[in-house]
Amino acid sequence: MPDPRTTVVVITHNRRDELLRTLDRLAELPEKPPVIVTDNGSTDGTADAVARRHPQVRLLRPCRNLGAVGRNLAVREARTPYIAFCDDDSWWAPGSLSGAADLLDRHPALASVTARIVVEPDGTEDPIVAELRNSPVPGPSWMPGPALGSFLAAATVLRTGAFRTAGGFHPRLWLGGEEELLATDLAADGWWLTYADHLTVHHQPSAARDATLRRTHGIRNTLWYTWLRRPAGSALRRTLNLARTVPRDTASLRGFAEAAAALPWILRERRVVPPEVESRLRLLEPAQRASRARRYTG
Repeated sequence: MPDPRTTVVVITHNRRDELLRTLDRLAELPEKPPVIVTDNGSTDGTADAVARRHPQVRLLRPCRNLGAVGRNLAVREARTPYIAFCDDDSWWAPGSLSGAADLLDRHPALASVTARIVVEPDGTEDPIVAELRNSPVPGPSWMPGPALGSFLAAATVLRTGAFRTAGGFHPRLWLGGEEELLATDLAADGWWLTYADHLTVHHQPSAARDATLRRTHGIRNTLWYTWLRRPAGSALRRTLNLARTVPRDTASLRGFAEAAAALPWILRERRVVPPEVESRLRLLEPAQRASRARRYTG
């Protein structure tokens, strides 16, 4: 049956064919969700192709690549209580949007539900799934699944009001680990995040990506988030661990240099999380250090 509770939000940039495949899959869902696509300044005819093949999709054209902020634009247009993020190379499995909305309906203190990620075409689980399933973060007894410290934008349904109140994705971070800052701000606002093993997102990674640039941004954004929200000791510990473990090359050096160049902004914007949130984040540190899914490679 159609389910009017959730709007699917997709951002894209020069991935016309992958986006069209994703929109085809979303159009087949039994929930028949409204879909909003932000085309981040594509030059490959993406917007025109979407308008022709999926005229029911709400298409936003900001004319430049806004990164994750393109999601913020789409959420402003959403008129549903929940929003489901989806990348242009991923799609939700039938019934998963309704399943996530059911959890959010039943648990008013829950801000987000992250689904299991299956990598296509092989149908294998993404390595990050084991970390989500075995999250060490303690949660209240009512939690329907493991409590999380962050979420994955390509596989998460969020409460629209909570997202807007927290400010959405920060424009300085652009793309690359941009979820961590928003997730921590949601937690500081009193919200909980969970993982649901019975919900599924399929991901067929696009070949059209600059892995080196993404690594630079990932390192920079991890440092920015850490310096913006973590207490001094935790921030120093994570910074030193990152410096020891990233590849020793130009891309890593650029990530650290871009992060350091923004220190005046960091000092102005720094807002340390409450102690109860910091205690959860500290529990995640061993898993982050040992993670196979968080290697800064490429």
